[in-house]
Amino acid sequence: MSTAPQSFLPSSQQDLTAEGERRIFDGVERVFYSGYWIKTCPVPADTLRAKRDLIDALTRRLFNHTEHGLNVPGCRLKEARAAYDAESDAARRRVKGAMLAGALVNRASDIFRRLVDLQSDGVEIRGDYSLVAECGKCLIEALELGRMVYHRSGEEGIDELWGEPFRVFSISVEEFYEGRYIKTGQAMRDIDRIARSLIDQLGDIPLFAGVETLVQAFAAAARVKVETLRGDADIFDVWASFVSAGERLVEFVPACLSADAERPAGRSAHGVSDGLQLIRNGRALVFHIARARTPMPKSTQEFIESCEFYRHNGRLPAMPAPLPG
Repeated sequence: MSTAPQSFLPSSQQDLTAEGERRIFDGVERVFYSGYWIKTCPVPADTLRAKRDLIDALTRRLFNHTEHGLNVPGCRLKEARAAYDAESDAARRRVKGAMLAGALVNRASDIFRRLVDLQSDGVEIRGDYSLVAECGKCLIEALELGRMVYHRSGEEGIDELWGEPFRVFSISVEEFYEGRYIKTGQAMRDIDRIARSLIDQLGDIPLFAGVETLVQAFAAAARVKVETLRGDADIFDVWASFVSAGERLVEFVPACLSADAERPAGRSAHGVSDGLQLIRNGRALVFHIARARTPMPKSTQEFIESCEFYRHNGRLPAMPAPLPG
């Protein structure tokens, strides 16, 4: 099949396509999840070394997207646990729990590296090996504590990031990759929900005439970014297109502020600054989702509600109502 795929299929075509179905488009294999044809990538052999490399990469990714201060070395696990157990203040205990989760993930990564070294030296690593059990225990506890951790934006946590190292540890590499495609499809779906909300709630307000094209271009670039890994050959073009599309979106100038536009008759019921802030908020949320390649359902729903609130009230929910007159 040589026809390039549309990211999203109409519902009538989705009904004919099974989740997980694979097809070749222009020589590239894609898999279908959540209404999207997602680019697949080669799956490494299911070995301890491959799992070690994956856990290392996922650990770096985890700390890249979570709040600061959590990358505690595994060698300080006892100190981190003692600090957490001794803390009684709820807010401080949450932070110390997050730091303990970081130490546990790093300890698990340390153990896995040692297991690979032992295997390279000819030692048979069995499932009942004590270090294997200790690695799994660390990852399970990190997953439980990871629910306390916020995304770096200060919004909802992304629990899936804490679960990924354990999934690599406990299932085959092939199964893990398939799970990532599912998350990629869900992330694409959230990106399109955010874009659709901006278009639906702002698109026909005269102040924001023309914003629809910019939103659509940004969402399209974001979907491509979600399925593109940093090691892919086309990452330079993909990332540049994504960033520049976001810049064009937030540089949008409403009609009433344009130097060569006619001033609209009367006063708009919608605040310009709040509308522009809504666009900036949408751009930021899409960036978080696209970079993490993981859905953020709570933040997405809250953003959609903010768009609807602005549409009906002319301001953002956090802003005070304007004085009469």
